[in-house]
Amino acid sequence: MQMIKNKTIALIFCAAMLVSCSGNKTKNETEKEEKPALLNKEKTGYISLTPEQMKSVGIDTGQIEQKNLNAVVKANGQLAVPPQNKADVSILSGGIIGHINVLEGQQVNRGQVLAMINNQDLIKIQQDYLAAKNNFAYVQAEYDRQTQLKAAGAGTGKFFQSAQATYNAEHSKLTAYESQLLQLGISPDKISTGHIVSQFPVLSPINGTVGQIHINTGAFVQPGTSIMEVVDNSKIHCDLTVFEKDLMQVKVGQKVNFQLTNQDNQVITGTINGINKSFENESKGVIVHAVINNSRHNNLIPGMYVTALISIGSHLTAAVPIEAVVRSQGKQFIFVVTVNKKNAENNQSVNFKKIEVTTGVAALGYIEIKPLNKLPARVQIANKGAFYLESKLSGRAEEEEE
Repeated sequence: MQMIKNKTIALIFCAAMLVSCSGNKTKNETEKEEKPALLNKEKTGYISLTPEQMKSVGIDTGQIEQKNLNAVVKANGQLAVPPQNKADVSILSGGIIGHINVLEGQQVNRGQVLAMINNQDLIKIQQDYLAAKNNFAYVQAEYDRQTQLKAAGAGTGKFFQSAQATYNAEHSKLTAYESQLLQLGISPDKISTGHIVSQFPVLSPINGTVGQIHINTGAFVQPGTSIMEVVDNSKIHCDLTVFEKDLMQVKVGQKVNFQLTNQDNQVITGTINGINKSFENESKGVIVHAVINNSRHNNLIPGMYVTALISIGSHLTAAVPIEAVVRSQGKQFIFVVTVNKKNAENNQSVNFKKIEVTTGVAALGYIEIKPLNKLPARVQIANKGAFYLESKLSGRAEEEEE
């Protein structure tokens, strides 16, 4: 009896072990079958959403369009004016600043008086000029007399040559004094009438705007000192730095869009009008000059920094909105709809498949794409909400890996 009881217990224990092993095996096999299925679904890059879900997160679909996009070269630079449109106002003769006639930022014309300089040496120059002029009058009369005698055959060649040499010397001296006075802004004709002055004006060499003034009234200024600057911004242009890799694509006459980085990204247009033939320092960049279309008379100032897009040509290409492209792990993707709109209208789930693409030119909110594999004609893609799809897809993949 005891032997039968022990055999019964042994049989029950073995049966329990078999059931336990069978149950564990079934559970493990089920998990093994389910998990690879989910991973396989994620690895193919699919994600499903209902139309309600798409609407709630703002996913919008549309076809890949054909756009005529401009290829551009991006360059940075700053505004500048040509050397002939920027003047450092200097004085030829030293003196004391008697009066400053302008203010910084004031518009001036060429020849306008900017300041007055007191110089006592002016009196001596004017005296020397008057003496030279009076002496020249006597020399000229003697030269005319000798010329007449020679013509009549009454004079000698020696006296005529002496009178001619003296005439030429005195004429040169008088001309030099007149030139010196004119450079100082003093009229020789007024001096001839007895109008002697002790100060001379400083005149603006160009039309423009008065820049920084470096002097004060009463200050002594040495000859050649720059007392202020005048800038003509009507000819302002842009100096752009184009690097060697892009240089061959840039040509004179190409259109440029400038964006003023510190002026609310204000955009203006221009045209390439010159390309330097040497590199700037060690940057391997070449300065490219562009004239600016400032028809709106924007307040452009030399030294402003700009970002420029140089248009190097256009071509018709497949393009999608920039936000339709997502980047992940150094690659770029779009999401393609794998069911038509009819299914979506019937409240069926819409499947999106992640497709790798390469991108090209970007302009006007669109970017050129080139799918690695050929897509069906009129295929629908996620124009908006691609970032949401990517984050949802990445989140599920992480959950499955855990």
